[in-house]
Amino acid sequence: MAPDRWLLLYDATCQVAQEVAEKIQERNRYQRNGESSAKLNVIIRSSLQNLQEKIDQLKDLLLRAVSTHQITQLEGDRRQNLVDDLLTRQKQLQASYKNEGTEPDVIRSSLMTGGVKRGVTNPWLLEESEETRGLGCDDLRQQQRRIIEEQDAGLDALSSIISRQKQMGQEIGNELDEQNEIIDDLTNLVENTDDKLRTQTRHVKMVDKKSTSCESPFLCQTTTWRTRSQSNLGNPFASVRSHR
Repeated sequence: MAPDRWLLLYDATCQVAQEVAEKIQERNRYQRNGESSAKLNVIIRSSLQNLQEKIDQLKDLLLRAVSTHQITQLEGDRRQNLVDDLLTRQKQLQASYKNEGTEPDVIRSSLMTGGVKRGVTNPWLLEESEETRGLGCDDLRQQQRRIIEEQDAGLDALSSIISRQKQMGQEIGNELDEQNEIIDDLTNLVENTDDKLRTQTRHVKMVDKKSTSCESPFLCQTTTWRTRSQSNLGNPFASVRSHR
């Protein structure tokens, strides 16, 4: 895979900015010792112009890469932040270059005490953290890639957790559906049993009522015979008809 031209140019630009910062320190040391710094001033001006040209190239390449979808929007935003940081550092180096005769050694003492004094040159070194101090552009790029990889690994782990939780939710939902079906079946069974129980209860009541009204079969037959006899006495022709 061919190396990314933009990243190579970014590394070269970082190197130029670092060299400018070092040249400004060296010029100030010359001036502090009473030595001539004219040659260094020429080199610094040329390096600053070179830095500006490289930053312009970075902006052009980034614009072309984003417009042609050679990189993602997220990567484009990240690179734009790097360009903005370079522009800020370039302006700081320009200010340090024009502010001749200031003491660059104040930078490290200010970092140790937590304060910044006026007239401090070389802000390129002033903003450097303990983690990145002494690292070159390649080391910084590797560090950034390592941080991105760690973030990607964290996002992958989070995605895996969310997927497991989603699967658990689906399984719980399926279990609830099955339980609801079982409850519906039980409800129907209870209703059918209740209907049968009411029907059988009615039958039992009817049988009980009949048995209560006629406790003895012989008594029931006697009562029926007496009723018929009395009826026949009232109608003498009824017995004749009954014999016939």
